[in-house]
Formats: sequence, C-alpha cells, structure tokens
Amino acid sequence: MTRYTAPLKDMQFLLHDVLSVGSSDIPGYADLDEAFTGAVLEEAGKLAHDVLEPLNGPGDRSGCVLENGVVRTPAGFKAAFDQLRAGGWTALDCDPDYGGQGLPYLMGTAVGEILVSANMALNMYQGLTHGAYSAIHTHGTPDQKAMYLPKMVTCAWTGTMNLTEPHCGTDLGLMRTRAEPQADGSYKITGTKIFISAGEHDMADNIIHLVLAKAPGGGEGTKGISLFIVPKFLVHADGSLGARNAVAVGKIETKMGIHANATCVMNFDGATGWLLGDLHKGMRAMFTMMNEARLGVGLQGYAVAEAAYQNALSYARDRLQGRDVTGAKNPSGPADPLIVHPDIRRNLMDQKSFVEGARALTFWAASMIDRTHRLGDGDADGLVSLMIPVIKGFQTDKGFEMAVQAQQIWGGHGYIEDNGVSQFVRDARIAQIYEGANGVQALDLVGRKLAQDGGKHVMAFFDMVKAEIKSHDGAARMAPFTEPLKGASKQLQAAVMYFMNTGLKNPNAALAGSYDFMHLMGHVCLGLMWTRMASAAYQALDQGRGDAVFLQSKIATGHYYMSRQLPACAMHLARIESGSEPVMALAAEAF
Repeated sequence: MTRYTAPLKDMQFLLHDVLSVGSSDIPGYADLDEAFTGAVLEEAGKLAHDVLEPLNGPGDRSGCVLENGVVRTPAGFKAAFDQLRAGGWTALDCDPDYGGQGLPYLMGTAVGEILVSANMALNMYQGLTHGAYSAIHTHGTPDQKAMYLPKMVTCAWTGTMNLTEPHCGTDLGLMRTRAEPQADGSYKITGTKIFISAGEHDMADNIIHLVLAKAPGGGEGTKGISLFIVPKFLVHADGSLGARNAVAVGKIETKMGIHANATCVMNFDGATGWLLGDLHKGMRAMFTMMNEARLGVGLQGYAVAEAAYQNALSYARDRLQGRDVTGAKNPSGPADPLIVHPDIRRNLMDQKSFVEGARALTFWAASMIDRTHRLGDGDADGLVSLMIPVIKGFQTDKGFEMAVQAQQIWGGHGYIEDNGVSQFVRDARIAQIYEGANGVQALDLVGRKLAQDGGKHVMAFFDMVKAEIKSHDGAARMAPFTEPLKGASKQLQAAVMYFMNTGLKNPNAALAGSYDFMHLMGHVCLGLMWTRMASAAYQALDQGRGDAVFLQSKIATGHYYMSRQLPACAMHLARIESGSEPVMALAAEAF
C-alpha cells in the first residue's frame, strides 16, 4: 500500500526563498504571501492525501470499462472529481470573467504537482480540460468563450485534444480527418482519432473535443490544418444541452499504465463542429494547448518520481537487510535498515536531487509564463518556449529513471503488483511518449528553438547562467556550485558551437546529437536551479530564518547533484562531437 504526502516545505521554500514571489513585479504575485500560499497548498495536500491517493492503486487495478458506448471510470472517481470541482481546484488559475479564481499560473502548477503525485490518472481529466480552456480562451470568439468556458472552468464540462490518427502520430501533415463547411457556418467533421486521453467518461455532463482536421482550400501538409470545437452534446444558445453529436468512442486502449484514465479511439462521423481561430491556422491554435500540456507532462515526470521516492525512502528506513560495514546501526535487531548502505544512499540521493531540481525548474518556468501573460514580456515568452522541450523531454526521461530506481530499492517486492510501486514505473513511462515523444522534443530544441529569433533566447539563457555565477564571485561556500555550473555551461556552449559549425554542412550531425543536447541542457538547467537554491538556503541560515536542518539538507542535496550528476554533461558533449558517422554508419538493410 503506497502513501503520499505533499512536500509543502519544499514548495514554500521555492516560492518564497528562491522565487521571492512576494517582491516580484508580476501582477498578482504580491498577494502570494506565505500564509496564503501555505493555506492553499496545505488544503490541496489534504485532498490529495485523504481522497485522491487512496484511489490511485484501486483505480489502477480496476481501470476504465466501456459499456454500450459509455466509459465507466473506477469506483470513487466521480465522487473525488466532484470534490475537486466543489473545492474550486479546477478553476484555480482561470479567468475570473468565466468563473475562475484568477490566481497566477504558478499556483496552479504547484497545486497540479500535488494532484499528479497523488493520482496522475484522475488529475488528467481536469488537466486536459485546462489545456482546452486555454486554447478557447486565447483563440475563441466572444460567443465561443461565453458558451464553453464557464462550464469548462468548473469541469462541469471537460475537454480533450484530438491530434493523432491511426496512420500518423507526430507527422500531422498526413492527417486524413476532413472538415466540410456548411451553410450555417459550421463544419461536418469526419475521421478517426486515436490515443485521446479522457475522450469519453462518466464524470461530466459534456465533453468538448478540440479536433484538428483539414478543410477545403488549405493545401497539403500542416498548412492546411484547422482546429474545431466539436462537443459531445450540441449546445443551445442558452447553454442547455441538445442532441448527441455524431462523435463516439470506438474502444478504450489497454495500456501499460494510467489505467484509470480512458485513452480512447474517437470516431467522428459527420460530427458538427465550429472553427476555433483562423481557417488553416489550426496548428497555431493547437500549440497554445500543446505548450501548456508539455509543461504539464514535464511536471508529471518529476511528480510521479516524487511519489515513488517517498515510498522508496519509507521502505529503505524500515526494511532490515545486512549490516553497515562501519558498524551495526541497529544492534538490537537482526540487521540494519537499508538506508545505512552507501549504494542505497546513492540511489535515494539520485532521486531526491533530481525531483527537487526539476520542481525548481518547473516552478521557475511557470513564473515565466505568468510574466509572459501578465506583463506581455516577449523575452520571457521566448525563454520559456526554449525550455519547453527540455522540461518535457529531460524531466520525463529522468522521472521514469527515478521511478525505476525507487522500485529497485524495494527489490523483488517492488516487482510484485500488490505493493503498488510498479504502478509508478508504469504510469511514468507514458510521459516520455505522449504530447510529442521525447526524440521529437530533442529535434524541436535543436532544429527550431536554438535558432529561434536569431538565437536570441539561447543567448539569454547563457547570460542568465553567467549572471548567476558572477553574483557569487568571492563567495567560497558557493564555489562547489558555481565552478561545476561554469564548466557545464561551457560544455553546453561548445555543443551549440558544434551545431553551428557543422549543422548547415551536415544536418545529420546536429540531429544525431539532439537527444544528448536535450539532456546536456537539462543538467545545466538543474545545475542553475541548485545554485539558486543553495544561495537561498545559505541566506536563510545567515538570517536565522526557517528550519536549519531542512536548509542544510537542501545544500547537501545540491552538492550531490553538482558533484555526481552534472559531470554527465561531459559525456553528452563527447557524444555530440562524435557527429553522425557512428550513428549513420550502418546501412538500413544491415540492421
């Protein structure tokens, strides 16, 4: 039986010591004092601990069931979803004009982590709705916003995104779903979409599908794609529900993990839809949703790892195995607890240092999204756009790895389904695949994001790292952070220069190194975050604030990351600089 407790102290440390939200110039941040954020996060933690987490294991075991065209979610899910709605958790950072609470996206991100760690599959129903809400909020007409957003804010109606088709995943230019214009301004949508999370379920009165399809006159490839609002039930002008639309679930997939979230095949048989945004500009509208979704998936990567870590730590403290080589630590018992052994410590420190670093990076990125939306800061928008593939790709790769390491601490008991630890591994795995597989994230980073706006944003990132290092000149206690960060940053810059010098002449050289570059940049990002966290912890200790044991633990964990994880940057650079020849040398038919 697994358990989860929200890491409130870590979150408060990030919000108030590292990000200093109370003194930020971002509108709305001045209201985020420690008492307020503490109360919100504590209540979210209670909901997660008392309601959501106890359903995680049972929901995984029972899964969703398709009966006569209706998907039945696991027992207890609807009641839990009702509590999410009643508590206003689905509306936390939504527009007050449509019933939202108007809190910063950062607060939605922090609460979102808690909900994901407790029950990833259940949280996906409202998480996807938030993405659909954002797309309609950004690109919808006033009438569309008035019709759909109030019900989506409360999750009385949920939302989906429909991209993938049986014959095409990432290559959306191969899409076959068609949209035929009608005399009344609507469209008839016909086609099949697969892997649609929360495509059908029994927890909401209506489901608002956002569907990519090709309308006449758009041409080939992605340039001809438009985005459409296709509700499960048609909606009358007064907001009441009308007839069932011609959209139905064909099947629910049998998956490795997230069993309690209905992953559906959706059939659109001349379903009525309405254009969202501009005709043939559907990809632009969909990316509003996808960028938010990709940050959310990066969050899933470390949030599941957090839950796995907590259970591994508990097991390592309780399980008696062997004796400490330096002398018995539990002399009255038959053996010492696992946690005394250096290799177990290494495993736990890998997990702890990754999770806390990834949380810091995700919270910082969420603050950049707030800066973009609330201040219209284009530089912040460019920086977070650069970071999205790193956050999604690196954090989900490492999150899965950490879930596996947590399972390893449990040994054979971790491989037995009854203990629940294997669920973390199975659930974490999908995050590396959906919302753009991680190989695609790496290609996006190297092929598009590095050169975006003439390389302005990656140069801004290097300047940010350089400024952080310079701010600690002469501080001997910070040298174990700044010196490794300086070296890793130089390695990242060397990788960029390699791409610049070879990429135009041999594009395969850049593409063959893209995955290593994504991980190299991910490590530098976490190194930067650990430098900031260490600085904040030292400052709090100097001022006599906070829990000294917690702060010293934070510094020690940061030391571990800088000395044991950041050296991976050299390996990734060496792989990048080996070029494409080792990767492409073997002819396709020789495999």
